[in-house]
Amino acid sequence: MNSVSIQGYGVYIPKYRLKVEETAQVWGKNSLQVEKSLGVSEKSIAAFDEDTVTMAYEAAVNAIRRAGIKPQDIEVFFTGSESHPYAVNPTSTIVAEFLGIGRNYLSADLEFACKAATTAMINITALIASGMVTTGIAVGADTAQAKPHDILEYTAASAAASFILTKKNDESIADIVDFTSYSSDTPDFWRRDGISYPSHGGRFTQAAYFAHVEGAAKTLLDKLKLTPKDFDYCVFHMPNGKFPREIAKKLGFTSEQLAPSLIIDHIGNPYSASSFLGLSSVLDEAKPNKMIFMVSYGSGAGSDAFVFKTLKGVSQKRTNSPRLADYLKQTQYISYIQYLKFGRKI
Repeated sequence: MNSVSIQGYGVYIPKYRLKVEETAQVWGKNSLQVEKSLGVSEKSIAAFDEDTVTMAYEAAVNAIRRAGIKPQDIEVFFTGSESHPYAVNPTSTIVAEFLGIGRNYLSADLEFACKAATTAMINITALIASGMVTTGIAVGADTAQAKPHDILEYTAASAAASFILTKKNDESIADIVDFTSYSSDTPDFWRRDGISYPSHGGRFTQAAYFAHVEGAAKTLLDKLKLTPKDFDYCVFHMPNGKFPREIAKKLGFTSEQLAPSLIIDHIGNPYSASSFLGLSSVLDEAKPNKMIFMVSYGSGAGSDAFVFKTLKGVSQKRTNSPRLADYLKQTQYISYIQYLKFGRKI
């Protein structure tokens, strides 16, 4: 797979934040207990005039700038999300129109809970490796839904991240060394059409997460005959602050390998954007010739595991677009009432 590489990446995180204590106070909960239980203290909130489309656009613009390409060079545009604004009318074509890509491109929206974006990355990688296309963009964006007074309300966040993939060249940021997927019919999380908020299996979701992330991780490590010691960084989907830390330790990765990816500590869980943002955060600091291990997770259920190796473009293109840390500096805290005014239902 090392003929396919990451040519650019971009992120977008709304400036608004809602602290756990704000939500806990409304529902009469002990905020310290909630924070300790989830390992989360705040989450990012899309403003009243933001949605999956607007955030996907911002992330895509940043990726194009970092890649140094023209929008018209893009031949495939896939958006992974579980909060597409329309049930019928693709997010991808709206964003592509705003970008000025043109008409000669393949487009689709993907859904697989929080791993839809990594599935988009696999699909584009396969198209490029086959020689059918040369350039594609995979976007993960979500304004995550959560029923009021549900445990998800403390973590369900908003953000977007995108990756431009091409054939490997002198300006590439990272090789896609290999990937694998691990899937099953495990309904730990679901939302029927027309229902505003998802339902979940409570503690059963923990067992589903660990089974699939571990399954995908071990399958890819065995396939490549690698161990956690062969990597400089690791990234795992972050539904809360505890799960990625626990699975990293269980697999044999260190806290130092994991720490740069932990965007959950700052913005919560933006669903399809979660692992993409973790990878972006790692690329923001990684030097060339570093090995990165990443595993996404989507309820329902499945995981995609990847191995990346950074190239010289990772340093050369770092300042071409805003880094993830630049968005974290723009934080503005809001109250629960303001959160509701931004369009959340109660």
